[in-house]
Order: sequence, then structure tokens, then C-alpha cells
Amino acid sequence: MTPLLRKHVVPRLAPILLDWRVRFVLLCTAMALLEEVITTTMTNLAPVFGTTPEEAHITASTNYFVVVCFHSAVVFVPMFIAWALMLSWWKFAPLKVLLLFGITGSIAEAGIQPSNLIGGFWVFAYGLMVYLPACTVPVDRPAKPPRWWSYPLAVVLPFPFVVLAAPVILLRQWLGIEFLPGVK
Repeated sequence: MTPLLRKHVVPRLAPILLDWRVRFVLLCTAMALLEEVITTTMTNLAPVFGTTPEEAHITASTNYFVVVCFHSAVVFVPMFIAWALMLSWWKFAPLKVLLLFGITGSIAEAGIQPSNLIGGFWVFAYGLMVYLPACTVPVDRPAKPPRWWSYPLAVVLPFPFVVLAAPVILLRQWLGIEFLPGVK
């Protein structure tokens, strides 16, 4: 499905008259919001499969807006900003962006539950958020080829940017918004 989307969608997105870094962050955010539509729907469908949303939660809440405003997308956006900066410095190929951000996502999920490192599922869940947007990044930008140390740095550099989401996390606590039991 993604190669088909790349062939048909990327040529329509690349000419959008925005700075490519802004376009990249906006497209990544749109992909993350779409991903959360799917996962929140799956959480809400748990009773259809004989369990409760609390037992089968994929998302922090059954409420889409709580998930994206106070749990996931609000944390992803600063990470996408980090990637826009890194793509200004280094010419990572889109497939490498998928893999590296996927590893970042796997590490983030392992912080919630260590078994999330097993299987590689999160590599694709996170990596596909950035793959199509990375395909719209101009190849002729003034960036350098990545060096060996750029790869591990690209995996960890998004984490400090998450601090940009701190005001929203504090607002969530102040408003007393609760997640599903067992979710942090």
C-alpha cells in the first residue's frame, strides 16, 4: 500500500508551497493523526472481540482527542521537528528515515513496556509516520551525506525535543484528564 501511495501521493504533496521542513512536520503530523484514528478505533472495538478497552488498549484513552492532544501526537510533533532539522543537516534516504524513527519509536514504547522491543512492530508503526513525508524532502537541499555517527544520533536526538510537549502534559495534569487504567 505504501509504495502505491508513494507513487500517487508524493508527487501531489512535494509541490506544496511551504518550506520543505514545515511541510515535512505537517505531513508527519497528519500521518500520526491518521495512525491514531486507526488505533483509537481498534481500542474502542475491543468489546467486539470479547475484551474491554482497558485490557486491550492500544491507545491511552478511548477518546481520540484526548489521545492526540494529551498523549501521543503532542509528543510526536517535537520529534518531527527534530527530524526536519536533521534532514537539513544530513541527506538520509526516506527508507533510512523510516528505520531510524522506527527505532526511536521502539525505544519510546519500551519505556512504557520493555517487551515492546521484541518483534519490530513499532519500527513500522512509527517509521511509516515519517516515510511518505521524507519522500517529499528535496534531494537537492544543501545537506551532507550522513556519517557513521549520524545514525545513532538520529535515533536519540528526537528525545530531548519531547520537552517541548511539557506544557501540554502539565495542562493535562491540571485539567485532571485521566487515561485508561494502567496507562501512563
